[in-house]
Amino acid sequence: MIHRFLEIATTPSVKAAQAANGVAEYWEHLTSTRTRDRFTEAELAFIAERDSFYIATSSENGWPYIQHRGGPKGFLRVLDDKTLAFADYRGNRQYITTGNLAANDRVCLFLMDYPRRGRLKVYARAEVKEVRDDASLVDRFAIPGYKAKVERVMILHLEAFDWNCSQHITPRFTEEELAEALEPVRAHLAELEAENTRLREMVGKEKALI
Repeated sequence: MIHRFLEIATTPSVKAAQAANGVAEYWEHLTSTRTRDRFTEAELAFIAERDSFYIATSSENGWPYIQHRGGPKGFLRVLDDKTLAFADYRGNRQYITTGNLAANDRVCLFLMDYPRRGRLKVYARAEVKEVRDDASLVDRFAIPGYKAKVERVMILHLEAFDWNCSQHITPRFTEEELAEALEPVRAHLAELEAENTRLREMVGKEKALI
């Protein structure tokens, strides 16, 4: 079975590069038991934990553009096993991604898990729905308590996905992840400080008796 993600990504120029680097035969004979055109429970769980991702589009002049999108965990919604959606919040108001999508609806997403060195890449087609045309989008897709203005909702129709290897991904940690990892250390320090306080008090009492 042909791997759908590679079917999209492997253009004639990519094949030429593979041949020039001596790996053409490997990729020509690579098959998969899955087309990877529907998310499984593994991908759905991974997506639900993400608080950011990178989205790539391309303009009419052929130049690519990569934009970071972030929010609380769960802001990238899973509508079904072939559809994602997220509220597009007001930013610097350049609208480069939005403008690019008006000319070419193809997007590529990179979803990163830096602590575990995981990376999910997604090919999709984006459907843009403006809040000015449908005010109910705010209630349906905004994150409660997150203070940001929703301007539009982007619905992503999956074409294919793939997982990258962890090689060369440098682990990075959010404040929340660091706080969780350091909690046992903080607890141990608190115990040591309490013990130190008790010992000081005992020494003070012994000196007072001398």
